[in-house]
Amino acid sequence: MVGSDDGNFDVDTDASLPERIAAQLRRDILNGKFAPGTTIKERDNAAEMGVSRTPMREAIRILAKEGLLVLRPARSPIVSEPSFKQIADNIEVLTALELLSADLACQTATDAQINEIVLAQDRFASQYDVLEPVEVFELDMQVHLAIARASNNDVLIETHRSILGRMWRARFLSARRQDSRDRVLRQHALIVEGLKRRDADAVRGILSDHLEHILIKVREYFEHEEAETAEAS
Repeated sequence: MVGSDDGNFDVDTDASLPERIAAQLRRDILNGKFAPGTTIKERDNAAEMGVSRTPMREAIRILAKEGLLVLRPARSPIVSEPSFKQIADNIEVLTALELLSADLACQTATDAQINEIVLAQDRFASQYDVLEPVEVFELDMQVHLAIARASNNDVLIETHRSILGRMWRARFLSARRQDSRDRVLRQHALIVEGLKRRDADAVRGILSDHLEHILIKVREYFEHEEAETAEAS
């Protein structure tokens, strides 16, 4: 990630300008700069980032497809606030996709694809205690995306990416809880070792437990938010 001549935000130099703008907005949403329900003003954000409104508009569409923003006719989009039921439904589908991708990866992945997963996990583990939480989260998601790519099933890869996009905020909220660190690192390492051995049963067992904890942590977050709201009222 490097600085951009187009503005003061971090970018992936291989990405298009709208994708880079979307990446920064995504981080701002995950970090809480834009809370759920907040209006995202196209003109103001374009001016703040030093870009024109056209790529900003495209970036907003990217985030709307991911489910982070909600488009509104003739009005500015807002940061989405999905219900627990909506998130739980997405987690259920995501779990099925990730288990299938792991099964297929054990059967069809090339050695190069397995190595890509290993490298993604190494980056995640080595940077966990160094980077900001949102950057660690992005590395975490790269491991899951690499496993999906190793399935060599284009429909699965595209569907997984779409569902994962809708889950950015929920997964980030669950991942940043302190009690997740050791468990996540341990489970990731075991998943990768299982993939290296192409042991589908072992990977499925560990991955199932890993994904189950996402729902647990998301539920805990919603319960905490509800309790705080009740205390404030």
